[in-house]
Amino acid sequence: MADNDKIADEKLTDDELDGVAGGKADELANDSRFLNSLNGSCDRYGEWKIMFSAGAYNEEIEKAWATVGIKAEVSSGQGGFGKTNKYYLNGNQITQEEARQHAMEVTGHYMEEKDWKW
Repeated sequence: MADNDKIADEKLTDDELDGVAGGKADELANDSRFLNSLNGSCDRYGEWKIMFSAGAYNEEIEKAWATVGIKAEVSSGQGGFGKTNKYYLNGNQITQEEARQHAMEVTGHYMEEKDWKW
């Protein structure tokens, strides 16, 4: 096996790359965009800013989710390697999409992805 073939076999998958910054940087960036458009409860952040922020925006985004009754545990930045973001409603873990749906129901502000992901 040539050295180039060996390197090609050792590439990270997309899921592994998402975990490098801890949690899922794309999920957390989307959380910020969604919540900003929904009720202005946090600023909007891009994936790269989240990835290299050392967790600087985690608390802001968790507090923003709390404004709509969702307990979020996010894990971007330092110490977050391999962890995933988690969302809870009434103590039960739910998906990110279920959290968004709940947030829209609470606020009465219904949006499609094109409305907040820009």
